[in-house]
Amino acid sequence: MRTSLSPRRADADLATLYARVRGLSEALVAPLSDADASVQSMPDASPAKWHLAHTSWFFETFVLRDGVPGYALFDDRFPFLFNSYYEAEGSRHARDRRGMITRPSLAEVLAYRRHVDAALIAALCDLPTAIRELVTLGCHHEQQHQELLLTDLLHLMAQNPVEPAVWTGGAKVPVGMPGRLGWLEHPGGVVEIGHDGAGFAFDCETPRHQTLLAPHALADRTVTNGEWAAFIADGGYADPRHWLSDGWAWVKGNAIAAPLYWEQREGGWTRFGLDGRRAIDPAAPVTHVSFYEADAYAAWAGARLPTEAEWEVAAAPFDPAGGNQLDAAGPVEPRPATEGHGFYGDVWEWTGSAYRPYPGFRAAEGAVGEYNGKFMSGQCVLRGSSCATPRGHSRASYRNFFYPHQRWQFTGLRLAKDL
Repeated sequence: MRTSLSPRRADADLATLYARVRGLSEALVAPLSDADASVQSMPDASPAKWHLAHTSWFFETFVLRDGVPGYALFDDRFPFLFNSYYEAEGSRHARDRRGMITRPSLAEVLAYRRHVDAALIAALCDLPTAIRELVTLGCHHEQQHQELLLTDLLHLMAQNPVEPAVWTGGAKVPVGMPGRLGWLEHPGGVVEIGHDGAGFAFDCETPRHQTLLAPHALADRTVTNGEWAAFIADGGYADPRHWLSDGWAWVKGNAIAAPLYWEQREGGWTRFGLDGRRAIDPAAPVTHVSFYEADAYAAWAGARLPTEAEWEVAAAPFDPAGGNQLDAAGPVEPRPATEGHGFYGDVWEWTGSAYRPYPGFRAAEGAVGEYNGKFMSGQCVLRGSSCATPRGHSRASYRNFFYPHQRWQFTGLRLAKDL
């Protein structure tokens, strides 16, 4: 993180960021019982309690253990339990068995967080610059886990036969449907993408580099639930012409017929959310669709998915802190917008780009170099942010990534076309 502030002011700002991020995580789990926070609904998801502990392990390991002489670990068992994928940090509990960690309890994990917080804040002013930069990285890392916590919790509650609401949502106020898609045209040419060096960025967003765009256009909003319902009604999930071969095999092998959490009941399509089951809002962006589904819809619509370079160039003039993003604990869902959605908030947008390193990419030294680089295989890039992304966490160069079949995140799409 680059700053021109005095060291004292920079430390105060970092302490404020740290306290705000850590406080939001605990607010998100406030409605949960110990059982709610302990269960794992699938191998891709983690219990809420694990997210709380893992993010604390990150600060304890890379900041306190490595940067504060004489620091003693809170519990010698926790590095094994709460390391995620850092091979350099040794053996760890299997990811698909995290739901077996019934102890420590949620209360004990919260006590662990308080211990780490007190030690880190006490040491902050004396930390060397390189370690303070890891505090900044840890805050952004925890913001990623806040979104994962919410989407994992949504998946968990969807498995409960009574479909409980985590937060009570307000009455839905009908709004007008968005107008027909408009198109934002670009003449093509050589452009620059990647992080420009101002403020924080993850290593996978660098280095900034030139790339060539052909003439193209991007839709001025994302695809809506109503438009997706038309795709279903037209037999979109039953026509192999629209699908990639792997996508068609995934559809047939898993009996996929609608976005995740959609269910057809008397009266039409419904969706399950953190505020319980409700009728879909046809004006809201469609979400919880995989890359395979997004690509098939685009083919059905006579369009394609944008490349990540096209998306970044189009999004650059927009405010990354705008749109419907996460500000506080409460119901989280995409919201309708009758005048376009901008490029941030509501849903992450699938692109047609593979998650691969930029020219000249170099992973960071040490264990934190495992953060992004080793996952640059077989995954697809998403851009923007969602209703579960903490506000201030995203930027035009941000590269989110998931495997093409995954859809438990708030993932949607925007169309593109060649000119």
